[in-house]
Amino acid sequence: MNVTDAETSDQVLALVLSSLDDDKAEDIVAIDLRGRSSIADHMVICSGRSSRQVGAIAEKLMERLKEAFGRNCKIEGKDQGDWVLIDATDVIVHVFRPEVREFYQLEKMWMPTGAKV
Repeated sequence: MNVTDAETSDQVLALVLSSLDDDKAEDIVAIDLRGRSSIADHMVICSGRSSRQVGAIAEKLMERLKEAFGRNCKIEGKDQGDWVLIDATDVIVHVFRPEVREFYQLEKMWMPTGAKV
């Protein structure tokens, strides 16, 4: 990975976190995957209070990523609204309804050993 790649993934992460905060996502967790996985540099996990909010958070995030970086992100699960996955290449974002997030507990799987969830 060259410096430009790192800057880009960090810029995408900053936009993702800002967008989630603006749209009132809850319990936002960012996990650094660099050196631990080849799927992305960062994973972000957050919750929306309802299926409708989960879908709206995901939709707005995709719009902002397209506007800022020209990225057409892959998205899964938006129609159901329980768990939406947004693949922004460098950053993978999971937006859950709280009970679905609790069931899958992705943070426990991906957080570094010894980190508090």
